[in-house]
Amino acid sequence: MASYTRNMTEGKPARLILFFALPLMFGNIFQQFYTLVDTMVVGRALGVDALAAVGAAEWTNWMMLGIIQGITQGFAIKMAQEFGAGHEDDLRRTIADSCVLAGMLSVILLALGQIFVQPLMVLLRTPSDIMGGALLYLRVIFMGIPVVMLYNMLACILRSMGDAKTPLIAMGVASAVNISLDLLFVLVFDLGIAGAAAATLIAQVVSSLYCLYRMREMGGRVFAFTKKDFVLRGNAARQGKLLLLGLPMAFQNAVIAVGGMTVQSVVNEFGVIFIAGFTATNKLYGLLEVAATSYGYTMVTYVGQNAGAGEYRRIKSGMRAALFVALGTSAVIGVAMLLFGKSILSLFISRENMEEYVQTLKVAYRYLAVMSVFLPILYILHVVRSAVQGMGNTFLPMLSGIAEFMMRTLSALFLPLLVGENGIFFAEIMAWAGADLVLVASYFYVVRKFMDGDAKRDNALKKV
Repeated sequence: MASYTRNMTEGKPARLILFFALPLMFGNIFQQFYTLVDTMVVGRALGVDALAAVGAAEWTNWMMLGIIQGITQGFAIKMAQEFGAGHEDDLRRTIADSCVLAGMLSVILLALGQIFVQPLMVLLRTPSDIMGGALLYLRVIFMGIPVVMLYNMLACILRSMGDAKTPLIAMGVASAVNISLDLLFVLVFDLGIAGAAAATLIAQVVSSLYCLYRMREMGGRVFAFTKKDFVLRGNAARQGKLLLLGLPMAFQNAVIAVGGMTVQSVVNEFGVIFIAGFTATNKLYGLLEVAATSYGYTMVTYVGQNAGAGEYRRIKSGMRAALFVALGTSAVIGVAMLLFGKSILSLFISRENMEEYVQTLKVAYRYLAVMSVFLPILYILHVVRSAVQGMGNTFLPMLSGIAEFMMRTLSALFLPLLVGENGIFFAEIMAWAGADLVLVASYFYVVRKFMDGDAKRDNALKKV
């Protein structure tokens, strides 16, 4: 089972964090690449209205994905702690319980998504000329919720055990599949927005199958499941702990998404051109935070394993190393986007109507420039939040999500009144800053509790 797994309780923190994050980064780049191709195909082949329709659905889609990722990442915290402690039997049972709970929750989310998607899009004041396309895109995407849950669950299991290579390869394969099907479904079969959504779901199926294949190859006691492992009855205490980790993170992501939907509702009032430009930059958002997300996943695994092993002093040294690497990365990405962002954005926008093209590109680049300058704030958010979560505290990060929601919502509602449409671009920056204020204080509070507990244990051992 040791093939791709990594024990992060030994070795230099900076090296461990960087080399664990790199495969995740490349995997995220593959994922973002096929997301970008989706946008390019829709924007260039189907026009500005289709691009705006996908953009109007963006935050609603992200809310569902955020809930799924929050649930699975919460479950993975417990897995990482048990892997770090070397408790293989407990890890196997936790994985089994997590999979059953994730399966049940995915069915509930699928039903809720299909029931409430139309009222939600109406509430967001989606323009009538793009409402049909936005609803079609979301209904197809939401039909694949169990598939999305499956991939995220499998990827989190592997990452919790220090395996960053398998998710990388899975994303690489999925990227190739998604791009091929995008071109086939949209350009050849003329399936439009629904074809782009279907291509993404099929790619997720392929990536899930590869993760399952790798887990079967790894074998060992951790994956030696029996039917008894998947029976929920009698394991209420362990399942309750998993839900206490996963549900606050899901709620945190849902609250953040509600703030994003508030922003989208304001953006929708500025017309289709502004929506399309805003959408083009939001698609690059994934590239802006691709390394931040990777460092976040890394810190959950690193901190979780070290917390499970009782290596609390390594958490502080790992935090310093992660912040140094993350801030350097954010500076490089920000500068690159300022220099080359306009050329990248132009790939998403149809040139059939040059006046529309110029106006859309202008909106998109203004938004991209604002985010690029303030990118370090986002990277601090990901590293610190994930460190707190890795120590088993998902409540305080949830509070940071509420702070993020409040700052994003208030900024979106009031800044445009003060400075015009450009004010909406700063809503995201204010949200990051609000979350950082809560998270930095939370980190020092939680790590102090860990260190105090460690000191008490040392004193008790000395007395013995």
